[in-house]
Amino acid sequence: MVQIRQHAGINFERYLKDEEKSSATIEKYLRDVRKFSEFLADRPLCKEEVIQYKGVLSKKYAPASVNSMLVSLNGFLRYCGREDCCVKLLKIQRQIFCREDKELTKAEYQRLVKAAKNVRLSLILQTICGTGIRVSELKYITVEAVLAGKAMVSCKNKTRIIFIPSQVQKKLREYIKRSGLKAGPVFVSRTGTPLNRSNIWRDMKALCARAHVSPQKVFPHNLRHLFARTFYSIEKDIVRLADLLGHSNVDTTRIYTVETGTQHISRLEQVQILLTT
Repeated sequence: MVQIRQHAGINFERYLKDEEKSSATIEKYLRDVRKFSEFLADRPLCKEEVIQYKGVLSKKYAPASVNSMLVSLNGFLRYCGREDCCVKLLKIQRQIFCREDKELTKAEYQRLVKAAKNVRLSLILQTICGTGIRVSELKYITVEAVLAGKAMVSCKNKTRIIFIPSQVQKKLREYIKRSGLKAGPVFVSRTGTPLNRSNIWRDMKALCARAHVSPQKVFPHNLRHLFARTFYSIEKDIVRLADLLGHSNVDTTRIYTVETGTQHISRLEQVQILLTT
């Protein structure tokens, strides 16, 4: 227990920073480790305790959430030199279609943009959904990038070029002119610092009622999913899409391209028609 309290603080945080993890990832890792520390209390750390903790999580959370927390915990245990306590992740069968109550549709996205009377928020939605960038990468949309029509994005030890669609670029140019911005990030707070994830998440949630969109569907990453599904519907090239999204593994990209249950059923019906006519 002493070891966990010691390393879950400054030391582990410094290690994660040295590994160039994003601030959001670092925050999550530390939160997950603290959760395990609370479970362990004053009992000695051992493999049996971690297995028991895995069971507790499995009763409270969805399998994907459990695995996410175990990844954080396993990473911490390896850092502490206690790889002997690491546990296996839950086996999850790959889902061939997504839940419609979670995925943002094109019509819902358009209602959100229309409902965002705040010009800045409307442009944030259009920029993320028009380029497929992560919300943490929004800081790379600078005045210089808008004028050039492309941004150089660095994330997770990878650098890629993101092109800004002409329609989005035009709106951003107008916004820059009105705001009097000369250089640096386009989307900043009153103090001039780039907007963070929590600011954008909170503002998006405030749109739900006005746009008549379920709060479960409204968060920045869902805009990235909508971009991916739309791009894939035009060009069935998952490798190119992986490059655009900054994924190292195509399997990760597949998660973004799954169809809804309704679309899946429709395809099955088409197969049945072909087999019976």
